[in-house]
Formats: sequence, structure tokens, C-alpha cells
Amino acid sequence: MVTRVNPPSLDRTSPPAPPDVGPRPAPALSEGVRVRVLRLVYGDPRAAAELVARLTERQAAGLDPLPADPADLAPETLRAHRREVRALPDGTRLVLLLAAADQYPVATHAFLRAVAAARLDTRPLEAAEAAGIAYATAGGVGFRDAWTRIAAYETAAPADRRDAHRLLARVLHGAAETPRRSWHRGAGALGPSARLTAELTAAADRARAAGDPALSGALAERAAALCTDPGERSRLLAHAATDAWHRGDGDRSRTLAARTDADALTGILALRTGHAGEAFDALLAGAARAAGARPAPGAPPPGRSDTTASSGPSAVPSRESGEAAGSAPTAPVTHFLARAAEAAVYTGDLRRCREATLVAGQSGIDPPGVLGGIAAAVDGRYEDARHLLEATAGRCGPGGDPTLLLHAGIAALMLGDHTRAATATVRAAAAARARGVTAAVSQAMEFRAYADFWTGRPRAAEAATLDALRQAYATGQDNGACHLQAALAMFAALTGDEDLCRERAAAARSYALAHALGLPAALAQWALAFLDLGSGRFDAAAARLRALAASGPGHGHRAIRHLATPHYVEAAVRTGETRVARAAHADYDRWARAVGSADDLALSARCRALLTPGADAVEHYRTALRLHAEGTRVFERARTELLFGSALRRLRLRTEARDRLHSAMEAFESFDAPHCAESARAELRALGAPAAPTRGDRRPTIHLTAQQLLVARMAADGATNREIAARLALSPRTIDHHLRGVFTRLGIRSRIELVRLLADADDG
Repeated sequence: MVTRVNPPSLDRTSPPAPPDVGPRPAPALSEGVRVRVLRLVYGDPRAAAELVARLTERQAAGLDPLPADPADLAPETLRAHRREVRALPDGTRLVLLLAAADQYPVATHAFLRAVAAARLDTRPLEAAEAAGIAYATAGGVGFRDAWTRIAAYETAAPADRRDAHRLLARVLHGAAETPRRSWHRGAGALGPSARLTAELTAAADRARAAGDPALSGALAERAAALCTDPGERSRLLAHAATDAWHRGDGDRSRTLAARTDADALTGILALRTGHAGEAFDALLAGAARAAGARPAPGAPPPGRSDTTASSGPSAVPSRESGEAAGSAPTAPVTHFLARAAEAAVYTGDLRRCREATLVAGQSGIDPPGVLGGIAAAVDGRYEDARHLLEATAGRCGPGGDPTLLLHAGIAALMLGDHTRAATATVRAAAAARARGVTAAVSQAMEFRAYADFWTGRPRAAEAATLDALRQAYATGQDNGACHLQAALAMFAALTGDEDLCRERAAAARSYALAHALGLPAALAQWALAFLDLGSGRFDAAAARLRALAASGPGHGHRAIRHLATPHYVEAAVRTGETRVARAAHADYDRWARAVGSADDLALSARCRALLTPGADAVEHYRTALRLHAEGTRVFERARTELLFGSALRRLRLRTEARDRLHSAMEAFESFDAPHCAESARAELRALGAPAAPTRGDRRPTIHLTAQQLLVARMAADGATNREIAARLALSPRTIDHHLRGVFTRLGIRSRIELVRLLADADDG
């Protein structure tokens, strides 16, 4: 028996739940499910409410994929549109059927040619225009909405649909139109056909190579429907699942994958939507099987490099091994091992990279991507790790494969090279867009966020991360969304927005702990610790960072623990825990010296200064600032100046202390980090030196946190609370809380006053 749930409100226009829905309170939809529901029903709030009422508890929780076919999404909505179409004259319905068949799921743009070839009369379209259902356009017919188009197609008899597809196939003659002609030929078929299956498969391969996963997926699905061989059908469905994932339709991809015997494909999907530990196991098993697998029929031969390179479930040609493959079940070993490395990174169980390198050795290939470098670092072979990571980070040229570019970005981050990391991840996103691999874009931006943490671009980076978060939710990548939530928690910590930091961190940690995602769990914990550190809560910061160091895979992360070492040393020194801090710094210093990163060496020198009493610390601070000048972590440079200025004040070196503290304060203000700027002002006051007023002190908006100001500006532009919540991936309740805080801090009572105040502030 399927358990139904009551629909939570998705929009203020949503109708109440149907009367046959049980009285049990509905579980709240996760943000990812809410976004995907609205996407599946084309933004129609009534259809969304109907769909939510039909979801099982597992679907509502995001554990199972949402329905994939229109008839399963909102049958009542579709039934109402069908009644409208049936009320039209026969001739009008025929024209609408031809237009609908020409537009969805494959856009072929052949309507006008088909009308001319069949000498159809288009005057009956006037009846549809009069009813407000459709209208004539320069290219054919425009429908009122997506549901009307679907109803126009599904209302027709099966024989009429086949005739429409056959007519459209006859008028598609150009060489570039071959895949679309094949689509219509397949859609017009009466039943299974080996000849049409082969034609559709070849057409799907061409569309895939051209970077059109929407077309290739439709062709592969149709080929599978006409195929009589179970093994070939499974292979075609795996192709279609891969294509669905690439175009950003995670729910359809998971539904199709469940109909195949491709366990490795399921593992790759789990990497982005399920339990990361289980994903690693499936990917490693897939790599072992692929090592001895023969290419499936239709797969490109080894050595070719013209197959679709992607960053999703399908195989990619490996420049490291010279291999290429078609679908995930016959993917090269390098592809699965690269994904296994990513699964190890997400779980935080980096020791499992040893298992993957063992499989690589047994397969006679070099460990791909960051795999070898991580394995060496985990073993403490820091020099070997540096060489391996340098080789991977060097593969960040323009126009490369998204997977290799992503790994180049991760390697650059591990080496402390934030400029190269930003370049590689931006290029990974661009390459994914160019190849139609929508799902890979948000993953690249997950790691771009790390490069932006400390390089003085928190606001622009936060906006880019919010865009990536929305895309991750829309494409069904809830694991990636969790990582992005943790990144946003760190941005909030950098800018001192305590409420938002705690909300983001709590959301990330709750999801991460349930899915063995050690990376976002650790990042969220670090964000909270940094918030405490910036607010002077040193005991709390030290406790959080100690817990981070002690937590195992799925709860913590060795790389995050390493990155957070300078903050732990600072908190530990402030609370008298110098023994453990010295041990943590010793390992950090060994890594910094091995990789030679100016930023890491600067932070190591800062740690040494903090651990050195009295005047002997001064030279270590000077060394740190000299190294910071060669690096890119400008935010950490400002923190070093703050700490140095405080030490100079205690040593009564007033002139240099004042200069350092003023420099730190100005830097923090430019980063929009008011809590850190206030720490610098407090040191200046203790020094007896006047602190320069913050820029814009005369503006009332200076009293708002960064998140409050963003919400206030959106509200002043006329956005509703629900619209603001959707844009910022927050709950409407949180937006209401922020607006109440805005009104209180600004001393106003209405949105009208808010509009006037912000306009005056901008003019000033």
C-alpha cells in the first residue's frame, strides 16, 4: 500500500489538500524535493500541490525519485486540460497534435514543412486562439503552457500520433536533421523493430557526441522501447539514464537506472544523491569489473577521443590512459577510479583511496586525477603527494574535459594554489556547459567556493554559490547542495552573520551525517568554529576544532582539519592548550614546507608566532606577513595583521601596532566582515589610538548584517517572502525573521518605509 502525504504549501496560491488525503500531518519537503517538484510541473502551483499529495513518504523525503512521466505528475491538472482540447473541432485538434509532436520531447522545428507537405489547412487554429489554448507564431504554433501542449498530444488516438510522427519524419531531410528524423520514425513505429533500434542507437550516439544529451536520451529511451534483446535494452537504458543525468534530470535518471543491471551507474548516481560510502563501494567494484570488461556493441574503440567527455555518470575519454568508452557499464577503469576518489573526498575516508590505487595498479594504469596524490598524503609521503598533485593541477587548460578540470581544481586547492584552483573550476563549469552536461556545473562551483573563501571576494562568491545551490537542488544533486550549504555557512561566518551561519551549518550537518558526507559536515563545523573565533569565543572555537580533529569518516575530514589548523592553534593558545596545538602545527608545517605554498608557509609562521612567547614572536609575524605578500589569502593576511598588532600593543610598540591594526581594520571592512573589523577597533581603543569610523557609518544600513541587507533590498524591489526564500534557498519563515530584524534595526514598520530608506541610503 502506498502511503500518501498531505502537501505542504509551495505557494500562496496553492489549494488545500484533496479531501481523500489522510489526516496524518505531512512531513515537510526537503528544499531539493520542493525545487524539483516545481520544476517538474513547470512552475504550476496547483499541479505542484497535486503532485505533492501523491508522493510517497520516501519520495517526499528525497529518498526515491519523483515521478518522471506527465501522466503521473498531476493527472487532475492534465485531465482538465484534456477536456479543453477535446472541446475543440477535429481539424483544430489535428493541427495542435502535429505542433505538439513537433515540439516535445524532441524539438524538430518541422511543423511548417509538414503542413505544406500534407497540404493541411491551418485556419482551424483560429478556434484554439479564440479559446486561449494556442496561437500562431512565425515558426508554427505556441501553446498557452506546457500542460496544454502535453494534453494536445495525449488526447489524440495512438494511430493519429503515429501518423503525425511519420509525417514529420518525411520532411526532415537535412544531414543535421538525421537524429530528429530517426526520433520521429521510432515514435511512429507500430512495435519492436531491430532495424529501428539500430537506427535510433546510431542517432543517439551522434547526438551524444554533439553534446545534446536531451536528444540522445530521448533517442536511447525510444530505442530501448523497440528493442527485444534484454541485455541490449539494459545498455540503452543505461545510456538514457546517463543522458538524463547530464541534462540535469536526476529523477528520470534514477528511475531509468533502476531498470538496468548497471550497479556502477547506480553507484555514480549515489555519489551525488545517496550514501557516499555506498557510492565508493559500487564505484570501486565497477572499476574492478571494467578492468576486464569488453566494449559493448556500439561503444567506440579504445584510443578514440571524439566521444562525449562528461563529468557525470557516463564514461569519459581519459587523456591519462588513452581509453574511451560509451556508457557507464563499459566505462574505462580510470573513470570509475576518478569517481571513487571523489567519493572518498566527500566521505572524508581518504584512506580508502589506497584501495582505489590498488585496483589501478592491478589494472596496469596510473591512478587518475587526485587519487594518487591523496593516497600519498594520507600515507604521510608529502613530497610524493606534492609531485602527483602538481601533475594533476597542471591539467587546467581551457577547453579540457570537465572531470579532469575538476580534479585539477581539487589538486590546486590541496596545494594551496587558489588562483589555479579558481581557474580550473571555472573552466570545468564552462566545459560542462559547452558539452551540455548541466549536472556538472554545480559540482565545479562547490570547489570554486574554497578558492573564494580567503581571496577577498566573499560577496560575489556567495552569490555564485547561491546560484550553484539552486542548480544542485533543481538537478537532484542533494549531496552537492549539502556541500554548498556548508560553504555558505562559511561565507556567513566570514561576514559575521551569526544567525545565517548557524542555520546553514545546521542544515548541512543534519543532511551530511545521514549520508556519510564528511566533507560538508567538517566544513560546517569549521564555519561555526570560525564564527566563534571571530566573536572572541575562544573556548567554544577550540572545542569545535578539537571535535573536528577527533571525528571519523562521514563526520569529519582530514583535509578540513588540516586547513583549520591555524585557527585551532589560535583558539588553543588563547585557552592555554599549547601542547596539542604544537603537535597540530608540526604536521601542518611539514606539509607547508613540502608543497611550498606561500600562504601555507605564512600561516605556519603565524602559528609559530602564536606559540612563541614575548618579543621573540615578532620576527615570526614579520615572516608571516612577508610570505602573505606572495600569496592570495588576503583575508588571512588581515587576520595575521590583527594578531600581530595585538602582540605589538602588548609589547608597547605603539606606532607599528597602530599601523598594523588600522591596516587590518580597513581590510576587514573591504571584505564586509564587521565582527573582525570590530576586533581591530577594540585593539585600537585599548591602544588609546582613535579608530577611524567605518565607511558608511552615516548610512542606516550599516546596522544590518550582510544577509539582512540582501533580504531588505529584495523586499524593497517588490519580492514576496516566498520569492526571496526561493532565490536564497532559505525557508519563508527565515526570511520573515530577517525582515523583522531589519525593521527593528532600522526603526521602521513597513515596506514602504524600507523602500524610501534604501533609496536615500543609495543616493547618499
